[in-house]
Amino acid sequence: MKAVIVCVSVSHGNTLRIADTMARPLGAKVVSPEEADPGELAAADLVGFGSGVFYGRLHPRLTDFVNALPTGRRPDRPDVRAFVFATSGLPEAPVIPYTRPLVRRLEERGFAVDGSFACRALDTWAPFRLLGGINKHRPDADDLSAARTFAERLRDRGAPST
Repeated sequence: MKAVIVCVSVSHGNTLRIADTMARPLGAKVVSPEEADPGELAAADLVGFGSGVFYGRLHPRLTDFVNALPTGRRPDRPDVRAFVFATSGLPEAPVIPYTRPLVRRLEERGFAVDGSFACRALDTWAPFRLLGGINKHRPDADDLSAARTFAERLRDRGAPST
């Protein structure tokens, strides 16, 4: 299985830690949107897309990248799977979903989205900065273990039958 993870991690490296943890069991390469090779993405069986959450949304570099991907089903590759992941200081609220809009965009572009993963992470956004941030020790070992388990499930679902 060929896997690639497209990741934007800008504040504290939290999202990159999650991406690197997921990459190991998937044998995936982690790249920024600017480093992503369209040919490599087209050849991949599984593509991950992740970023930190900013003002209740995934990073614009990631969403702009996904928006620039071609739309429509791929008759030559109907089995291309994707997943979405995020790190955030606050949990995803039902009224302000941060992963679901990207899931919809990926489905419009012919990906079969195979799940999403989110965990808490250090957040030093304006009001939290006064307190030294929230979730100061996150992602922690439990978060990294959960990310690894999530990736192993994705890998096992995509493994060819014997």
